Amino acid sequence: MSNHSVQTVSTAGDKVKIGLAVLAAVAGVVGFYFLSNQSGAVRAGVLVAGLVIGIVLAWTSSQGRGFIDFTREAIRETRKVVWPSRKNALQITAIVFAFVLAMAIFLWGTDKLLEFVFYDLILGWKK
Repeated sequence: MSNHSVQTVSTAGDKVKIGLAVLAAVAGVVGFYFLSNQSGAVRAGVLVAGLVIGIVLAWTSSQGRGFIDFTREAIRETRKVVWPSRKNALQITAIVFAFVLAMAIFLWGTDKLLEFVFYDLILGWKK
């Protein structure tokens, strides 16, 4: 776990940067669809430009830097995970499928038994 202190204070400048970043990303998407009569390369360029400008603006804010720090820490923690081997993963998956199949058969049998008890024995309704 991290020993970083939590900071929730944001300045007005950071809020403006985040707002501009969202506007730039939206402008890129809108431009992509607005320029439908242009070539695909132009449309893709407008989309990528809007998204890149939005990412750069967001990155310069304190929330953006916090997100980058969070991402780095998450990647570092993921590297510490001991992943199962392919054989173990397949065995565990097979056990889960077998359990699901057994539960499905059990629930189907319980449903049919209750159907027989209620409709045939208690209510006397024959199908």
